[in-house]
Amino acid sequence: MAVGVFDLFSIGIGPSSSHTVGPMRAAAVFAEELVGAGVLGAVASLRVDLYGSLAATGHGHGTMTAILLGLEGFHPELILPDEVEERLASIAETGMLNLAAVVEGSGGGVALPYGVGDMVLRPLTVLPRHTNGMTFTVADAGGEVLHAATFFSVGGGFIVREGEEDAAQQELDASKEELPLPFRTAAELLEHCLNTGLGIADVMLLNEKASRDEGEIRAGLLHIWSVMENCVATSLKRDGVLPGGLKVRRRAPDWYERLKKECADGREEDQDAAWDAGPHDARYWQEWVNLVALAVNEENASGGRVVTAPTNGAAGIIPAVLYYALHFAPGMDTATQQDRDGVVVRFLLAAGAVGVLYKEQASISGAEVGCQGEVGSASSMAAAGLAEVMGGTPAQVENAAEIAMEHNLGLTCDPIGGLVQVPCIERNAIAAAKAINAAKMALWGDGTHRVSLDEVIITMRETGKDMSDKYKETAMGGLAVNVVEC
Repeated sequence: MAVGVFDLFSIGIGPSSSHTVGPMRAAAVFAEELVGAGVLGAVASLRVDLYGSLAATGHGHGTMTAILLGLEGFHPELILPDEVEERLASIAETGMLNLAAVVEGSGGGVALPYGVGDMVLRPLTVLPRHTNGMTFTVADAGGEVLHAATFFSVGGGFIVREGEEDAAQQELDASKEELPLPFRTAAELLEHCLNTGLGIADVMLLNEKASRDEGEIRAGLLHIWSVMENCVATSLKRDGVLPGGLKVRRRAPDWYERLKKECADGREEDQDAAWDAGPHDARYWQEWVNLVALAVNEENASGGRVVTAPTNGAAGIIPAVLYYALHFAPGMDTATQQDRDGVVVRFLLAAGAVGVLYKEQASISGAEVGCQGEVGSASSMAAAGLAEVMGGTPAQVENAAEIAMEHNLGLTCDPIGGLVQVPCIERNAIAAAKAINAAKMALWGDGTHRVSLDEVIITMRETGKDMSDKYKETAMGGLAVNVVEC
């Protein structure tokens, strides 16, 4: 199917969409294939080979444990954090993996002695399609291979099966023909807006309605926002340090307590208000934006439930900017709940439209193009969403997206220890502020500008190709090697 808003905003678990969500999804698909092919009962051994970036930084990203969960049949959008902890504890304690346990028709699965340490890591071997490659192989008691498959996690939780790349592209192209207003470039998107008089969010909505009704779209987007809100609320209740060994202290809870006091001016009733209800002193808008971004990414770093937006590593940017739109944009102080819901829907639709452009023309994978593809894309999408709900014309919305990405070009992906913590968490807050500024700059113009969004997207893609592999989620360069982990 053509890439849609619910592909770009999907619910999963942290810490990484390409290294956690994608591998879990691929493993779950493989487990389902074993059941569908009728070979599960004969499986006596399992082998998992991880290549390139998955092998190099998989331990820090939770890749191996995510694959174990996927092999049991769990999908990232359905599994709950408590289930994650329960199943991983059981596998670690018993040393047994229950292959395809929760797959319908599996009869409870097949128990195999298998764990994280049994996976074969090949960090220096990069398969032709993508650096995030993984191969699953099962054999019977005699060693005969029953089923094998290679998948690639290409960013944002998307997976592609080896050998089916052309077929997948053909299916994608065919599905686009069913859309009323298909677009691959910003130029095509703007032309649709010009010819129809519709805004960018309206064009995206019209295309989404080709596969589901408007009520379902609206409900789905509001649910996405509710998961983002719950992610922040959960994060603000945690304390201590993040897992993984870097001993990075959670800052969001303390920041929240201070921010409440600063905004409330000593009024206890305001200090006790729910985090998303206020108080919202306009003097502290950036502190609130920072708080939301930090809270989401601290929750992501601890393996919590997040929304890929469009990736886990950049998951805090769009929620932070949407929070700004709901609480600090002009007129929101008197907005009804219906008005606020409308802002959420239009924001996510416009952001999703820009996300499609990055998926179609470039990449949202840090392992492929560096962090410009993750944080840069998210900042660009957020800027577009904010410009849309603040009354921007299609040209101004496109300009906002262009400004945000233009000033994220060349951003490297070099997390310390392979963990999505430093510099990732702070980087989300910085990029959220960039998005807000980009939208404001665009709205003070008339939409005309020297550099187009398409030109910036192509530049990002080419910059990613030229970027040394050291700076593309391999933990071989930048902060990952110049900062001592302990």
